[in-house]
Amino acid sequence: MHAPQLAALATALGLVLAGGAARAADDARPSFVQDPYPSTYQRVAAPPVLLDNATVLTGTGARLDNADVLMADGRIVAVGQALELPAGATRVDATGKWVTPGIIDVHSHLGVYPSPGVRAHSDGNEATNAVTANVWAEHSVWPQDPGFATALAGGVTSLQVLPGSANLVGGRGVTLKNVPATSYQAMKFPGAPWGMKMACGENPKRVYGEKGGPSTRMGNIAGYRAAFIDAAEYLAKHKPDAPKKRSWFSDDEPDSGSDTGGKRDLKLDTLAGAINGDILVHIHCYRADEMTTMLDLAEEFGFRVAAFHHGVEAYKLADRLAETGTCAALWADWWGFKMEAFDGIQENIALVDRPAGSCAIVHSDSEEGIQRLNQEAAKVMAHARLAGMDISPEHAIRWVTANPAKSMGILDQTGTLEPGKMADVVVWNGTPFSVYAQAEQVYIDGARLYDRNDPTRQPKSDFMLGQSTGDAIRAGGVL
Repeated sequence: MHAPQLAALATALGLVLAGGAARAADDARPSFVQDPYPSTYQRVAAPPVLLDNATVLTGTGARLDNADVLMADGRIVAVGQALELPAGATRVDATGKWVTPGIIDVHSHLGVYPSPGVRAHSDGNEATNAVTANVWAEHSVWPQDPGFATALAGGVTSLQVLPGSANLVGGRGVTLKNVPATSYQAMKFPGAPWGMKMACGENPKRVYGEKGGPSTRMGNIAGYRAAFIDAAEYLAKHKPDAPKKRSWFSDDEPDSGSDTGGKRDLKLDTLAGAINGDILVHIHCYRADEMTTMLDLAEEFGFRVAAFHHGVEAYKLADRLAETGTCAALWADWWGFKMEAFDGIQENIALVDRPAGSCAIVHSDSEEGIQRLNQEAAKVMAHARLAGMDISPEHAIRWVTANPAKSMGILDQTGTLEPGKMADVVVWNGTPFSVYAQAEQVYIDGARLYDRNDPTRQPKSDFMLGQSTGDAIRAGGVL
C-alpha cells in the first residue's frame, strides 16, 4: 500500500483500540446505565472494496469529483483520487455515480409500530402512566418488520427507534444498525448511548387528561419537574461520595430497614442517566415557546437536550438552538395537522441551519418517509433556493448523515466518510437530491447488504417470505 493508505489503516486501528477503551470505561459507569441486554452485533465479513471514480460527498462538507472510497475490515481506509486497489479487493466502477455516508434516521418507530399496522403490533407507547421512563423501546422491536428492508433500499444504514409521544417521558430509545437479524440485540449499534424520549404539548395532555392528568401544559411541566426532582435525589444517594448505604449497587446483603435509599427504580435509573449525561434527551416538541421552556427545564436540572423533534416552529429560535448545541430534527414540509403544528413553514430546516454551530436534521417519523430521506432533504434545498438561500449538496447531505449521528452520540463511529469510521456507505445512481435518485448499493461495515441490481442482495423479512407483492400492500407493507 501507499504511505497515505498505511497511515489511514493506522488511524482505523487507533479508533478500534479507542472503542475498546470506551467499552472498558463503560464498565465503570454507574449501574443505572450498564446494559443487561448488550449488543450481539457482528459485522458481515467482506473483502476490501474500492468504489472507483465517483462524485463523493463525505458528510464533512466536502465534495470530491472523480474520487475513490476504499473500505477494508469494516472501516473506511481512504477517500481520495487514484487510490491503489489492494490485493484481493473488489473494484466497483462508480463512474457517473454519487457516493455518500449511509443515511441515518434519528426518529423512527420501525419495529415498535411495524407493518402490518395491526393492534397486535402496537408496541410503541406504554400509555399507562404519564412518566414511563422505565420502559425501553428495544424490548418492543420486532426484527421481522418489513420496513427495515425497505429503509435499507432507501440507503438507511442506522436508525434510532423511539417510544411514541403519548407520555411526558416515554422511555429509552435504541440505536440500531439496519441489518437483517433474528433478535434486536443483533441489530443493536455497539457502544451507542441510549436516547430518552420526552414529549411536550398536546399529546400528553390529550392522552392523560381523563387518566388522572396532566390535562394542561402547566400540568405537563409540573410532571417533568416532579420526575426530575425524584431522579436528582436518587442520583445524589448513589454518588461515590454519598453516605455509604447498602443497596443493589453493593455486593453486601441489602439492608432490610426502610431508610436504605438503595431500592432500585427502573424509572429513576433512566432519568438519573439523563441528568448524568449518559442518556441523551430527545424531545418531541412543536412550538417555539415550549421549546424555550424545555431548555429552561434542562438548565434547572442540569441535563442537555440532544435534539428537539418535529419542531415546526424551530426557525423562531434557531440562534438559541445553536448556542445551546441542541439539534433540531425536522420534517421538510409537514405542518397543520393539529394546532401546535399550525405555524410551520417550508424554509424551517434551512433557517435552523443558518447560524454558526447549528445542527439541522431531516427525520422521518414514518415507515414510508424513511425510504426517501434524501428526497426530503432535496425539498428543503428547493424551498431554500426559492427564498434566496442556495444550499450545496455537500452541505445538505449532513442533514441526513453527520448531524443525526451527532445527536445520537455516534458521530465518532459513523455519519461521515473519514478513515477509521465504520464503512457505512451508499452508492447512488446520480445525485441523491433528485426525484429520480435511487440507492443502487448499500454497504454496512463494508459489506454489500443491498444491491438494486442483484436480487440475492435484497433482504426480505421472514414475515414476507411466501407472500406476494399484492399481499404485502394489503398488509400495510411499503415497497
